Amino acid sequence: MSGWHTEANGIRTVRIRDVRVEAPKVKTFLFGDELCSSAKPGQFVMVWVPGVDEIPLSLSSTREEFPSVTVKEVGEATSALNRMRSSDLIGVRGPFGNHFKIAGRKALVIAGGTGTAPLMTLMDGLVGEKVETTVIEGAKTHDELLFLDKLSILSAESGVEVIFTTEDGSYGVKGLATDAAEETLSSTKFDIIYTCGSEVIARKVFSLAEIHRTPLQASLERIMLCAMGICGSCVIGRYRVCKDGPIFDQTQLREVKDELGRFRRDFTGEKVPF
Repeated sequence: MSGWHTEANGIRTVRIRDVRVEAPKVKTFLFGDELCSSAKPGQFVMVWVPGVDEIPLSLSSTREEFPSVTVKEVGEATSALNRMRSSDLIGVRGPFGNHFKIAGRKALVIAGGTGTAPLMTLMDGLVGEKVETTVIEGAKTHDELLFLDKLSILSAESGVEVIFTTEDGSYGVKGLATDAAEETLSSTKFDIIYTCGSEVIARKVFSLAEIHRTPLQASLERIMLCAMGICGSCVIGRYRVCKDGPIFDQTQLREVKDELGRFRRDFTGEKVPF
């Protein structure tokens, strides 16, 4: 068990440095932590909300003055966190997991909801490596699109092509991000696809990557209670998302395609349908 007792696994008390409202019920929290500042794109942390619970959150930035996580209110812990303010204290463990790897010279990034958060750190790397990048972000409504201003700046200053989709047509293209991805892949050849969002989105993007014979790296989101591969709550097929992921390539996703986007584990570890 001594291998589990690493510096990253130890909980650190950190101070919230700033809070930014991104969308209704979505906020970004910047905090001071040296280990998280050196995290790689796609890695996640476990955040302890004092007196409530510990939850897994992807890092949404590492290159700013302080690292950050972006949180949507979906339960008791996320609601409690989103009530916290600058100077409040939280606990942090991590960063954990593997990371996105930059490959090729032409990339398609497909983001859904808060899945946009870890992809923001990836896009910093893609721009830095001068990879020609197209980004598709989808949400239900205009108000729920995340990092719209940052993505618009990337478009204007770095030549990143950005396509926004909304299910109600209130901004950008009406429809789903995966619909726009299907259309884009039908007309343009990419060296690599990256995606993060719900596992249902990951399944659709995996199918598109197979059809168009394009390599894929997908970040999966599952219940995580320990982040060290002990509890088994994040299992998909033979993999533990916290230890073997959260980033999975096409070969790994083929192994779990019968479960991907169809079944998940609940808090008891039982397999249940999405």
